[in-house]
Amino acid sequence: MLTAMLSGCGEKKILDAKNPVSIEIWHYYNGPQKTAFDELVTEFNDTVGLDEGIVVEAFSQGNNVNELIEKVIDAANQKVGSGDIPDVFAAYADTAYQVDQLGLVAELDSYLTEEELAQYVPAYIEEGRFDAEGHLKIFPTAKSSEVFMLNKTDWDRFAEATGAKLEDLETMEGLVRTAEAYYEWTDGLTEEPNDGKAFFGRDAMANYFIIGCRQLGTEIFEVNQGKVKLNVDDDIMRKLWDNFYVPYINGYFGAYGRFRSDDAKTGDLIALVGSTSGAAYFPDKVTVDDSESYDIEPWVMAPPHFEGGELYAVQQGAGMVVTKSDEKKEYAATVFLKWFTEAQRNIDFSVGSGYLPVKTEANDMAMIEPALKQSEESSTTKNLEATFPVAIEMTKTHTFYTNKAFEGGTAARNVLENSMMDQANADRAEIVSLMQSGVSRKDAVARFDTDDHFNAWLTSFKNDLNAAIE
Repeated sequence: MLTAMLSGCGEKKILDAKNPVSIEIWHYYNGPQKTAFDELVTEFNDTVGLDEGIVVEAFSQGNNVNELIEKVIDAANQKVGSGDIPDVFAAYADTAYQVDQLGLVAELDSYLTEEELAQYVPAYIEEGRFDAEGHLKIFPTAKSSEVFMLNKTDWDRFAEATGAKLEDLETMEGLVRTAEAYYEWTDGLTEEPNDGKAFFGRDAMANYFIIGCRQLGTEIFEVNQGKVKLNVDDDIMRKLWDNFYVPYINGYFGAYGRFRSDDAKTGDLIALVGSTSGAAYFPDKVTVDDSESYDIEPWVMAPPHFEGGELYAVQQGAGMVVTKSDEKKEYAATVFLKWFTEAQRNIDFSVGSGYLPVKTEANDMAMIEPALKQSEESSTTKNLEATFPVAIEMTKTHTFYTNKAFEGGTAARNVLENSMMDQANADRAEIVSLMQSGVSRKDAVARFDTDDHFNAWLTSFKNDLNAAIE
């Protein structure tokens, strides 16, 4: 077995410090995440890499994971002008599945002992076993979930005036009621009718569908050996519609910038659900215009769940896929990945990026707090200090979930991401136009908040999902 060959002095047979192996890594980290990752790559190259003969080069391939996915798939398919596929790349299971279908993904089980595997959070390892044989093909390096973030400064003004309670934000239904109250309150602050402000927005609509369905008792993508069965329950879809589309077209929810943290910076929203890794970007001030801004304090909670639903939360964050090559390259890649995920080192990356550590022992605030305290004081560290206790507690109170990979998974997820959101944006624009022409908000909304309109959207949604997986 290769594992036996790699033990003890076996490392010297595979690697030679005088003839180092170069490992190219593609990722999608930017800002604090990229800084934290680059620092660790440099540390590795100056220590373990130097001793063993491994040189790691890391490159960010875009502003988000979708841009990275496109470049990886183009390289895997040898598209003209795309260059060679890297030795290691960050990927979600759907992308790894696509590349694996081309025979380009290395199996990693032989590079880790049973004892090493047992140190990782079991669900994170299982996510990487997406093929029919259950081989480990995604190495967990950093995970994230979602949290609810609130501009507590503006919330306090609203709560003092209306009696709103933070506990109401624990459920989706309570969130919708609170968002309506916030719209009405802000509308009443001016003489202009119908100029109330949206309270809430969210990133990653696909997660709203996937986790909402799990909370309400079904799995929208039920996967068995790479084949998916769609479970689109009409009643559950109506609940998702009523708790996002309806408040959105009323103006209680909103989305204006590229990310909801952008909307929080301008004060267009005061609450959002976003990734723990995006918590670093939650603003420390609201900029009203070029001449007016004010400081705000963050407040972090678990994301609202559906009343009566089970406590599921999304498990996300790309792992690292090693491209199938030769023994030296594959082994060198796993040496770096194991080094990178050693508990304390992984924590250091986490506190600089907002990701959750991947080893069981590292998901402990007793280990994370000292690392946070050593971080340079900034709005980023303040946000992460508020986020980590919530996220780590969620690993104990919630079931983390991600669907298994399947053919057409990326396209199907895109349907979840865009279908309801596009409908809500289009209909909200028409409602605003109707109000500007003199129609009351109530009457304008009533033209869209109907059973027929929901059913028409649902039919289109089902058709799009079926087309995505054909």
